Amino acid sequence: MPKHGLFVGMVALDLVYLSAKLPGNNQKVVASDYTVAAGGPATNAAVTFSYLGNQAKILGVVGIHPITHLIQSDLENHRVTIADLNSTNTQPPPIASIIVTQATGDRAVISLPAPKIEININQLPVVFDSEVDIVLIDGHQMEAGYAIAQWAKNNHIPIVIDGGSWKPGFEKILPFVDYAICSANFYPPGCTSSEEVIAYLAAAQIPHIALTQGEKPVLYFNRDAFGQLPVPPIQPVDTMGAGDVFHGAFCHYIIQQDFTEALASATKIAAHSCQFFGTRQWMV
Repeated sequence: MPKHGLFVGMVALDLVYLSAKLPGNNQKVVASDYTVAAGGPATNAAVTFSYLGNQAKILGVVGIHPITHLIQSDLENHRVTIADLNSTNTQPPPIASIIVTQATGDRAVISLPAPKIEININQLPVVFDSEVDIVLIDGHQMEAGYAIAQWAKNNHIPIVIDGGSWKPGFEKILPFVDYAICSANFYPPGCTSSEEVIAYLAAAQIPHIALTQGEKPVLYFNRDAFGQLPVPPIQPVDTMGAGDVFHGAFCHYIIQQDFTEALASATKIAAHSCQFFGTRQWMV
């Protein structure tokens, strides 16, 4: 039976170009491919969760700017429903322009900070009445994420955080979290190493912690046990969105596997996605 996932966070638009090289000063380059897709950590995780056979809902701000039809169309194509926290918002969504270097899969990104848009907490009761088996919070809608975390904990729904980077307000959510899946760039206050990050999260009583490190092994802390999981060796085409794919896949597998098995399965899916351009082509 398909499971129901609620993904709380950023809904953006990604404009992605595949190029042999990055442009220099006053230089133009011609891309060999491009793609336009909905983006944001929670959004890409929701698309992955849906692709793996589940029902996904993204809780974030979309609004009614003309550009948002590109986001809505992409998410509709991938069977992700939207719970809009400000359905009358007229500001454009966050937009990222990304250049992927063809030979290495490395990416360069330019974007504006996500706009401070007032959210409508009155939309949350609609979510509370939904069937939800797992929640992921990426920290880009912290007020909504905090409310959802409290509700999920009270209803015994597992909570995952996507710790791409530390964001003020995470400290309020951490006590509710069951699974902290963080990147090597996630540094809570006072932390400068992976060991300190794990200790910080463990002190918040999070029982299951993992730190991804790109192509290096995934570090994990499972209650009182530390370990490492290897990442499958690949020739990367595009590493953009790999962390988001990892989180979406983890949400799928943790419902049916134990922690280390779910991490290993998610690692394989994320590595596979890096062998394709963009955040959608791997799903064929």
